[in-house]
Amino acid sequence: MAIKNVKSSLPLISKNLEKTNSKREFLIKNNRETVILCSQAIISIHKNDLNTAKKKIEKARSELTKLKQKSTGGLIRYIITPEQEFVEAASLLAIIEGKEIPSVKSLKVSDESYILGLLDCIGELKRQIIDKIRVGDSKSATQLFDTMENLYLLLYPFASYDKIVKEARRKLDVNRMLVEETRSVLTEEIRRQELIKAINKKK
Repeated sequence: MAIKNVKSSLPLISKNLEKTNSKREFLIKNNRETVILCSQAIISIHKNDLNTAKKKIEKARSELTKLKQKSTGGLIRYIITPEQEFVEAASLLAIIEGKEIPSVKSLKVSDESYILGLLDCIGELKRQIIDKIRVGDSKSATQLFDTMENLYLLLYPFASYDKIVKEARRKLDVNRMLVEETRSVLTEEIRRQELIKAINKKK
């Protein structure tokens, strides 16, 4: 019978696909939790509530570990976004604490997620810099800007891998504008403070 092998193969394929679909549904349902935790961590960082941010990030790390156990084969794409958000939150926290940004190895994420997460972190740094300027802390604002600019310059070459690291070029274009806008705001604030100092000396 010509279709004998097909008949024996299809039930096995059906079982395998059912398992894959079950994993896919798990990933779609649960990756939102990791994304939310990372977003909450970033909000806490901006509120200077670093203890809460650390707890959220550690919980996100735990959730991400569960996701990875299900993300085999072609399902890996379903954890790029939560990994990316995790990298962004963990990197921002490290920068604010004056520590080294974690390596891709220590965060245990894909190369793509690491690049995209760092690119997103640049935007959050702008907000931190503006907040520092608002309270008159131009020294901290300048230090953060140096990190922001250096990150952008280090990541810029990855625009050539846009077909592999999706949205890398678009994010880099946005970040270029963010860096220039932040440079302008910071320069204006430094000049303003220098003018105030000069005026006060003449009094």
